Amino acid sequence: MNKHKKRSTFSGKLGFVLSAAGASVGLGNIWRFPYLAAKYGGGIFLLIYIILALTFGYTMIIAETSLGRMTRKSPVGAFQSFGKSKLLSTGGWINAIIPILIVPYYSVIGGWVIKYLAEYAIGQGQLLATDEYFGNFISNGLATEICFLIFTFFTLGIIYAGVRNGIERVSKFMMPILVVLSVIIMIYSVTRPGAMEGVRYFLVPNLENFSWMTVVSAMGQMFYSLSIAMGILVTFGSYMKKDTSIEDSTQNVEIFDTAIAIMAGLMIIPAVFAFSGGDPDSLKAGPALMFITIPKVFANMGFGTAVGILFFLLVLFAAVTSSIALTESAVSTFEDELHWDRKKSTVIMGLIMIILGTLSCLGYGPLAGVTIIGMQFLDFFDFLTNSVMMPIAAMATCLLVSRVIGVKKLEEEVTQNGQSFRRKHIFRFMIRYLCPIFAIIILLSSVANAFGWISM
Repeated sequence: MNKHKKRSTFSGKLGFVLSAAGASVGLGNIWRFPYLAAKYGGGIFLLIYIILALTFGYTMIIAETSLGRMTRKSPVGAFQSFGKSKLLSTGGWINAIIPILIVPYYSVIGGWVIKYLAEYAIGQGQLLATDEYFGNFISNGLATEICFLIFTFFTLGIIYAGVRNGIERVSKFMMPILVVLSVIIMIYSVTRPGAMEGVRYFLVPNLENFSWMTVVSAMGQMFYSLSIAMGILVTFGSYMKKDTSIEDSTQNVEIFDTAIAIMAGLMIIPAVFAFSGGDPDSLKAGPALMFITIPKVFANMGFGTAVGILFFLLVLFAAVTSSIALTESAVSTFEDELHWDRKKSTVIMGLIMIILGTLSCLGYGPLAGVTIIGMQFLDFFDFLTNSVMMPIAAMATCLLVSRVIGVKKLEEEVTQNGQSFRRKHIFRFMIRYLCPIFAIIILLSSVANAFGWISM
């Protein structure tokens, strides 16, 4: 327990579940998941993703949440609670630094979403559908910077308000709306003429579309999607009351997150299929799918402007709930480790976000000539966190639980007050053997791909 003050808590299970689901449901689900699913085989990608989420994802969520609740500390303190070795300390700091590096570039993409929402709101949907709009916008340093700053200050305002008044209140308001918007847009999308072919591609596994990269991409996406190995779940676990069931909460987050990812796929893939006549190349637009292909799809549909407003409002809500979680994890680390108060921690985090985010903003404009291992700043921060640091953080957590704390002690945390732990055999096997192996595979494959040794 922190000597300085009593730790904030969520009001109960619903507060934790909606906040953790808000952390998980973000641009990772609505922006990243559909384009990866489209690119790496549709139904077969979805099947592998679901299997991984129910095994690897489940294990890591349980481990991180229990670790937070057991120690009542954010990642660095949680790791150091079990010894002062350099190795443990490093594991904690890697978990803690990831959100500090992710939230600045994440906020840049959040700024792009604000811009698109604003354009749809003033009836400029046709303009967004032109080929050059997105490229011109992101290369205009000033325009992207303004949108990025609006998004950043909105996030910081919520964090400043605290755990219950800020994070929990916003999540309880935004998450139900997010689900309703997802359902409306999904129904609209799958009922377009020609959309059923896209539904089939996304939901029916086809072994011909399988490749090794399908597995690696699904694994990488699962980290991003479930907010694993970012220190977030350790931090949120530390705010969890002892009488809240960890397993039931985890299950709810898992179902919520996977359902939103599937709905995002059904919002985007069938619509693109219907629009392009099933041309597979339009599905492989990658990250540009949401900002270039989707506005074209909306422009060719009835009620395109209204659907555009609803869609980008949904994406904005998802982006905000995740940026709150990422920022909270960083602020919590500053409060616990440097003993700063919430005000100072939030201000310092704000400065870091503005400095690193500005680099990502200008990386497509004035700083386009500056690259790190051939990547723009935004792509480099994404690669560094998602492909290098997260697998290392996951390995550190697995080793901490299986070798230092002991799986039995963690199980005691999960089952206290007579709470259930139905899948403990899967948990034991995954945390000891498969999770560290999976993490090593992601790390090696991603690094080899970045340096061009293998092609994904």
